[in-house]
Amino acid sequence: MGETLTKPEAVIQKENYFSLSFVLSRVLNSGVIMSIEKNDLELKGLEKGIAKLTNKKYVSLFNSYTGAIHGALWGQDLGYHTSARLDHPSEQEKKFIHWLGITLISDQHIKQAYVTVEVNWDNLQQLDQIIFKASDHAPVLVLDFTGLGFGPVAAIAANDENIWKKAERLKIFGAFDLQTMWTQEESEPDLQPALQFNYRLSPLVAACVKLTLLRRNQS
Repeated sequence: MGETLTKPEAVIQKENYFSLSFVLSRVLNSGVIMSIEKNDLELKGLEKGIAKLTNKKYVSLFNSYTGAIHGALWGQDLGYHTSARLDHPSEQEKKFIHWLGITLISDQHIKQAYVTVEVNWDNLQQLDQIIFKASDHAPVLVLDFTGLGFGPVAAIAANDENIWKKAERLKIFGAFDLQTMWTQEESEPDLQPALQFNYRLSPLVAACVKLTLLRRNQS
C-alpha cells in the first residue's frame, strides 16, 4: 500500500498575507526589482535593520546560505589551501568548504571562522537573545533567513570593514564594480581581486525579510 500524501504545513501564516502583499506591491510599483539599481532602498533597509539587530557595523546580503558562508570565509582571506575551524558543521557546510579548498580543523586555540543563526518563525521572537549569545564566538555572524519561507536568503554581519569589503566583491556587479563599471577603473586597489558569483539578493525578498524583522515582537 502506498504512503498517504499530506499537505505540507504552510511556512507563512495567513495572517501575514495582507502585509506581505502590500510590501510586494510597493516594491514592484517602485520599478526597482533588481539588486544592481543604485536607488534601491530595500537592500539598504534590510542591511540597516540587521546591523541594528546584531549590533554590528557592517552587513552584506546574499541570495543563498552558501553565498554567505563564502563571503564570511573570503572576507577573512580563507580560501584555497587554507584552514578554518567550525564547531559542528553540517554536511552541507563540509561539502561546500571542501569544494572551496579549505581544510576544517578542530584546534580550540583558533577562533571559529563564523557562527550561524538560523532564523525561522519558531525562534523569531527570541532572535535578539539568540544573536546576543552567539555574537562573541566568531568575528563573523551568519544569519540564515531561508526558514522564513521567502526563498534562499542569508547575511553576514561583522565589525571589521575589510571583511565586509571582501565579501561584497564576491557578488556579481559588486558594489565597487557598480561604481566604476563605466570607467573600468579599480576603486579599491588594495583589495585582492576575487572570482565573482551571482550572490546578489532580490529587493523583493529583502523587503519581506525586513518587514518580518520589524514585526517580530508583535503578537
